[in-house]
Amino acid sequence: MASKQLREFADYSADLLQSVGPVYVKRMFNGYGLFLEGLMIAIIVDNSLYLKADEESIGDFEALGLEPHLYLRKGRQIALSFSQAPEDVFESPEAMNEWGNKAYGAALRSAARKSKKGKKPTQL
Repeated sequence: MASKQLREFADYSADLLQSVGPVYVKRMFNGYGLFLEGLMIAIIVDNSLYLKADEESIGDFEALGLEPHLYLRKGRQIALSFSQAPEDVFESPEAMNEWGNKAYGAALRSAARKSKKGKKPTQL
């Protein structure tokens, strides 16, 4: 997909995700990130939409045979915490809302875990 077409696809995907909240698009590396309230909830890479997933939601993706986004680093395949979106999200606003909310939930949980890791115990 040409760069202009990829941006149009990212904008289209963000428009479909507006039922979840004010999603916006940012250019990133080989594609685009889709953000809601500063949290990345989806990526557009390799002409596909990938939604944020975590241990709580990954089973829903796996049940449909949806794969995580993989990339090569130093000759090894690395899986990101983003899984391919089901095709029906582009045909059904209800499906996009459901899956978009799952992605937002995963992003919120991830941010909460990161914030807990960064906090130092208070001393008495």
